[in-house]
Amino acid sequence: MSTHAEIADHKSSVRERVWTELRKVAVADSRFHFDFGEFIADFEGGEAAVNHLLDNPYYRDARLIFITPDNCLDRLRFQALKDGKLVLMTTYSIKRGFWLLDPKKIAPDLYLYASTLDGMERVGQHMTLADIQTKLPNVDYMVTGTGAINLDGVRFGKGHGFFDAEWGMLYQLGKISVETPCAAVVHDCQVLSEKLNPDVYDTVVDVIFTPTRAINVSGPHKPTCGIIWDRLDQHMFDTIPPLQELKAMGL
Repeated sequence: MSTHAEIADHKSSVRERVWTELRKVAVADSRFHFDFGEFIADFEGGEAAVNHLLDNPYYRDARLIFITPDNCLDRLRFQALKDGKLVLMTTYSIKRGFWLLDPKKIAPDLYLYASTLDGMERVGQHMTLADIQTKLPNVDYMVTGTGAINLDGVRFGKGHGFFDAEWGMLYQLGKISVETPCAAVVHDCQVLSEKLNPDVYDTVVDVIFTPTRAINVSGPHKPTCGIIWDRLDQHMFDTIPPLQELKAMGL
């Protein structure tokens, strides 16, 4: 069995290789330029990738969708609001927690603004974990961008573990399960045919959407460990209030 350090080195090597190719098709971030360790990039063909997702039954059947605050998913959050779906998301690096975008409570002319990271905190509703647990239905669909992913649905993100933490928190709240479908939106250059070695808490997706195709994953093995407190980075705990709330809840 690989050690934690060996897995970390493996992930770093995979990311660096993929990011070299991604830089050729990525859209630079206004703040982070092409530093893919700090943001999940939008890319050429991003609209086509999202259109594949919109045509999939997982999206059509979902009422409440968790969508990560990734650059490649702005247009998905916008379309979800236009389609009348509830959107749950987090702020960048989860530092100000979870926010709910309810299209019934947002003026339609603000949907586009609400779908952005700047706008969602101004027109959306902040949600504590207690709010999510008691006031919302179960999450029907989880959608994320990522750094690299393989055909088994094993994904390696920026390297900070934010989506793994989001999955872990929602899982421990009982709002998602291993049956909750999960999707990744990526460029084709981010999809690898090689084996990737995940850690026990690494998230795995059911379907991958690229500009050219939808890739269904057979029997994705999703994490059930929730937040592993003794392996949680102290800086993450100190800077992410929902993790502090979850700890206080005894979950």
